[in-house]
Amino acid sequence: MHLSNADKKRFRTIGHKLNPVVIIAQKGLTENIRKEIERALTKQEVIKIKLITCSREDKKAMTEFICGKFGAQCIQSIGHMILLYRTSQKAKPRSS
Repeated sequence: MHLSNADKKRFRTIGHKLNPVVIIAQKGLTENIRKEIERALTKQEVIKIKLITCSREDKKAMTEFICGKFGAQCIQSIGHMILLYRTSQKAKPRSS
């Protein structure tokens, strides 16, 4: 899945207004968090996740794992926040 720069800019604009869907901390990616991420990506195409990790390498590894697991693409990563995008058949046009 390849997005143009214009698409990424549009998704960053949408993501700026969003609150994080989940916060991933010490317990990592639990089953409930996985279900919530899947539900959110099915409902809307753009979601924001807060990752609280010790290092940049841990954050990068977690982001790559989440993107691979859910078939999403990381649009933006700033501080502890990541913005993910996945195309959805059931997405609501107003929310994504």
